[in-house]
Amino acid sequence: MKAAVVTENGVQVLDVATPKPGPAQVLVRVRAASLNRADLAVAAGHAHGRQGGPGTIIGLDFAGEVAECGPEVPAHIKPGMRVMAKGAGCYAEYALADWGTVSTIPGNNMSWTQAATLPVALTTMHNAVVTMGGLKPGQSILIQGASSGVGLMGMQIAKLMGAGKVLGSSTNAARRAKLKEFGCDVAVDTSDASWPDQVLAATDGRGVDVIVDQISNGVANGNLKCCAILGTIINVGRLGGSKGEFDFDLHAARRINYIGVTFRTRSTEEVREINRLMVQDLWPAVEAGKLSLPVDKVFPLAQAVEALAHMKANQHFGKIVLSME
Repeated sequence: MKAAVVTENGVQVLDVATPKPGPAQVLVRVRAASLNRADLAVAAGHAHGRQGGPGTIIGLDFAGEVAECGPEVPAHIKPGMRVMAKGAGCYAEYALADWGTVSTIPGNNMSWTQAATLPVALTTMHNAVVTMGGLKPGQSILIQGASSGVGLMGMQIAKLMGAGKVLGSSTNAARRAKLKEFGCDVAVDTSDASWPDQVLAATDGRGVDVIVDQISNGVANGNLKCCAILGTIINVGRLGGSKGEFDFDLHAARRINYIGVTFRTRSTEEVREINRLMVQDLWPAVEAGKLSLPVDKVFPLAQAVEALAHMKANQHFGKIVLSME
């Protein structure tokens, strides 16, 4: 099969062996795979969880047809099914996924491209907003890095779950202007030093109840300032850097729950439960087309290097997708 592989000379599309499913794995004929920020680090030769190093096939989420199932895969997953899934190594014509991350693509109207944009965004943000963030109807929430695909999904999920006010950040004016289409009530520019005051003003001075932070360095202390007393901050990503200043006194004074999350250290059982809870809460909305992401550009698998460069340039809005059709 063809696959985008990390080599000592960079990423190359090569012929490699088709993987075989383990006892609890599903082999999928990949039709489309979406790009994620973590893919850039893997492509550069860095480790991301169990991925990394020469020989690594890039990719985290995808859509396609079930080709083969391991003997421990539940009977409801069958060859020929149209599915979306999370699984490493999906910049390829075939990829493996644990059965617990595999979900049936609803109906016949959702394209492979659309389906491939959803698995990481849905599971990451349902877990951050609902399970870990504990967002309750009527509460306010701020999504840092809201113009990313995952961020856009986070705002939609918050709205669906009954958030009273949804705020989102982006340093790009054109992207900020589009956030309203995805459930954002107030868009802020975190390159403006007054942004925490704008968040406080938008919440009548009390601060936001939940913050989902994909940026970290550069906004950490601003988050502490504009988070409500007894509020919650979920650290999902570190796009602005993994180290920086942190006002411990402000954190304590506002009695903020600060929670770090990542899929890299979660067990297979934990990931299955995250997917199960997501489907339980969100699948009716997915089936109704109420949760979706814009597609910025589609590249063929042969142009995986160009697709990664497009993401690295950071000029896109929504998801970048590889097509294997």
